[in-house]
Amino acid sequence: MARRITYKFKKQAKEINFAYDKFNNIHEAVAAAEGIDLTNYHMMEQQVMMTSKGKSAVRDFRDNEFAKMGFSDIYYIKDDPKENS
Repeated sequence: MARRITYKFKKQAKEINFAYDKFNNIHEAVAAAEGIDLTNYHMMEQQVMMTSKGKSAVRDFRDNEFAKMGFSDIYYIKDDPKENS
């Protein structure tokens, strides 16, 4: 099932489709939409995973790195249940 994501890239609001069969998470989807190569990011993320004891360190790393790239306000768009009836 495809979902919608809203995000800001360099303070410009954008919206894209998202499906888990194409991307592991919404952060990878927004980076792909903007043409950003995540090779170095994934290498650093692996190092943070191996050296940290909890998921919060990885989440903090991800949030900080994506903010440095120019992303903010990355969210799923919730479907209105009234529209699906």
